[in-house]
Amino acid sequence: MKGLDMPMLLLTCHTSNYLVRRYFAVFTQQPTDLVVVSGQPVTLPCSIPGYHGMVLWLRDGMALGVNRDLSGYPRYDIVGDHSKGEYHLLIQRTEMQDDASFECQAIQAAIRTRPARLTVLVPPDDPVIVGAPVVSLRAGDPLNLTCHADNAKPAASIIWIRNGQVLNGAIYSKTLLRDGRRESTVSTLYLSASNIETGQRITCRASNKAVPNGKDATVTIDIQHLPLVNLSVEPQHILEGNLVKFHCSAKANPPVIHYRWAKGGNIIREVSGDTYEAIVDHSFFTEPVSCDVTNALGNTNISRNVDVYFGPRMAAEPQSLQVDQGSDAIFNCAWTGNPSLTIVWMKRGSGVVLSNEKILTLKAVRQEDAGKYVCRAVVPQVGVGEKEVSLTVNGPPTISSTQTQQALYGEKGQIKCFIRSTPPPDRIAWSWKETVLESGTSGRYTVETVSTEEGVISTLTMSNIVPADFQTIYNCTAWNSFGSDTEIIRLKEQDVFRTPICNLIHNASIGCSLTYDFFEICFRKEITFSHFFLSFLKSFRSSLLKH
Repeated sequence: MKGLDMPMLLLTCHTSNYLVRRYFAVFTQQPTDLVVVSGQPVTLPCSIPGYHGMVLWLRDGMALGVNRDLSGYPRYDIVGDHSKGEYHLLIQRTEMQDDASFECQAIQAAIRTRPARLTVLVPPDDPVIVGAPVVSLRAGDPLNLTCHADNAKPAASIIWIRNGQVLNGAIYSKTLLRDGRRESTVSTLYLSASNIETGQRITCRASNKAVPNGKDATVTIDIQHLPLVNLSVEPQHILEGNLVKFHCSAKANPPVIHYRWAKGGNIIREVSGDTYEAIVDHSFFTEPVSCDVTNALGNTNISRNVDVYFGPRMAAEPQSLQVDQGSDAIFNCAWTGNPSLTIVWMKRGSGVVLSNEKILTLKAVRQEDAGKYVCRAVVPQVGVGEKEVSLTVNGPPTISSTQTQQALYGEKGQIKCFIRSTPPPDRIAWSWKETVLESGTSGRYTVETVSTEEGVISTLTMSNIVPADFQTIYNCTAWNSFGSDTEIIRLKEQDVFRTPICNLIHNASIGCSLTYDFFEICFRKEITFSHFFLSFLKSFRSSLLKH
């Protein structure tokens, strides 16, 4: 083992006919991820000291050849000292097909290197500007320049340069080619008429990692002369409903042929001269008035908005909301107006300003936040506008009922349970003692439920009230998908007008045989004293006559 560069493990296996020996080798050099420009050479290392078996290089899983025989790939060579176990892969001139994953394998040792990614960069072709070397346009027209740089990997970046300054605002796009690796890039530069001059030179520079300094193409701008136009507005500030005058002055060579007016892109056919008069409304603030002047070379168009003062106009109408309790409620209310308007959000019935922004956000709303909200817009010294919306809060039911309710002994009695609930309650139940009743009739008890605009009223009706009813605790419970609420209600005997004379009549009835009806008058009916006294006299007189 002294001749080896590193220690190795020798395994010996005795059989009846022969002795088998196998060395376990390891890689001392393995290929790593590399980036190379197309056309440049690159070497991928692979060293297995002391190994004398077959070595195989693979590209994207495909075998290239065994040991140093890569005859099928003329650009590939195996280099290095064979006696030291060096099987380095040399690629003399990298191409796109070399953009792949490479792996070195020792067949008899049954080991392989980690995969190494070889990334091949390709510089773009020379950039080309459409229309170069000279692009002609008419004065007043915008300039659109298109430059493309093809067959690059990665895709080329394109910048535009004028007088040593980079121009911003270009639109950039790229297209993947059929080989799935290279890309072509297109950049379009837009320059307004006021931003270009005749004789200017504009450069398109394309670059990528393969050619960081870039490649240039240059174009010269040639501007022809069209009408030079100025559009004035008098007065410059005006209240909605008043007269405004537009004047279009033009210098042109050759002379002006005609004028054309438009508002918001719609042609005003009844006007053909250099002056346009109109009664303005709010639309003149957002829809510009344009004057188009034409000569033999073409036309020039210029437009102006009018600074019209107008009251609030709704641009985005707020919508009523229904949200769950604990969620955020967000209202959006957009107004337009001139001069600048002020927005105020308030809850109806409250003087508290909640927001001065077009968006009102109520965080983690509670049921008491439900109600009407007002978005008001104010344009100083011009006008006011407002819009009302509703907020409905979904949450568990809330019961608001009198905890002690009254009834007459022996009569029909009722206790009521008032429930506010959004969404409406799924279930309402009355319970007392061992009884639970949601609807219908059970013995002396009947449950009825009525919906109103304010909520739901559930009524428990008891026929022929008995003393035990005044000792019973009644539970009214309502449920919906958010939870439940319970109210405990007691029944109290209702006071009845009862004077000492009733006690007198009650005692006298024993000896005078007063009728049962008279007894009822005293103890079961609410009557005034005068009515009771007349009844007493009649009954007493009748009793005396019998005896």
